[in-house]
Amino acid sequence: MTLHITVFSALWFLPFVAPICLWAAWSDLRSMRIPNKAVLALVGVFLAIGLITLPFSEYAWRILQLAVVLLPGIFLNMTGLVGAGDIKFTAAAAPFIALGDISLVLLILAANSLAALITHRIAKHTPLRKLAPDWESWTREGKFPMGFSLGSTLVIYLGLGVAFGQ
Repeated sequence: MTLHITVFSALWFLPFVAPICLWAAWSDLRSMRIPNKAVLALVGVFLAIGLITLPFSEYAWRILQLAVVLLPGIFLNMTGLVGAGDIKFTAAAAPFIALGDISLVLLILAANSLAALITHRIAKHTPLRKLAPDWESWTREGKFPMGFSLGSTLVIYLGLGVAFGQ
């Protein structure tokens, strides 16, 4: 299996992106909010590191991916289907993904979302909940902290890019 992302760019992105994704996941689990600062940090990492690791033409297209994800996301948020933080985070994550890898990333997201949901629900109904008794995600009925799966999906993808990239 070879991904379209290069090992070089994945190696550069991963150490900066992983802590931001962990912050977004933790925050969403704790308060059902992904901080705007996390989203801006993710965009900032791409703008700085992408300029170093990508050819300029690809860099420009990747920035366009942010807008392509954000615009329909705004509509989805207006309908109440998706939270604003989830949309902003997804848009900020979009430039890190090589266009040829989108199908794989969607597959990772689907599997990872299911795993995150099951993990969250198990923890919610076991003594593990005592480790973080005040998390808002435990009590929000009908809601799930997607930052948990969105952040880990980006980290998994970049990790796979390190292992299997071009």
